[in-house]
Amino acid sequence: MRFKEIEHKFVVAEAFDLDAFRAVVTRLSPGVRRTFALRVLDRYFLTAHGREQRYVIRHRYDEELHHLTVKALESDPEVRDEINLDLGQHAGDQAATVDAFVARLGAVWQGDVVKDIEVWEFADCEVVHYRASGGGRVVHCVEFEAKHVASVEEAVAILARYERATGFGDATRTMASLVDLLFPGALA
Repeated sequence: MRFKEIEHKFVVAEAFDLDAFRAVVTRLSPGVRRTFALRVLDRYFLTAHGREQRYVIRHRYDEELHHLTVKALESDPEVRDEINLDLGQHAGDQAATVDAFVARLGAVWQGDVVKDIEVWEFADCEVVHYRASGGGRVVHCVEFEAKHVASVEEAVAILARYERATGFGDATRTMASLVDLLFPGALA
């Protein structure tokens, strides 16, 4: 489970009542361990091998994380491989090094995504609302990601519990990745 990401993503309207959602999430029990909001720049890269083997590379550098990530592209993104290399905050933004590294791998596409995120961390789940922009498009999403789980079944049960508690229990999650939503056809 170490290299698995298990999450559900819901696309919500720009007019989504974020204040009401905040109130519901902060009342959940057991309580929120930590909340934070920040702007994130995710730089996505696709190589010919990534297109063939169905994965994308992401570079993220923000106040919280500095990662180079391989994310599997699945028809159902509920469970997918996600392997993070921690580049460490101590070295600062390594965008030029990442660019050179990915260019050597033969990047055939690159897209930048800016996300304004609000995160609620629980012991077993991370709940996130964000506005993402890139490729001339904007999308608003709510994501539920299971954390510290021993099995896919446990993770899916955790997601279902948080979704029911926040009013997303009957909502239809999106099967599209964020890159697909913002850059249609780029990963095909």
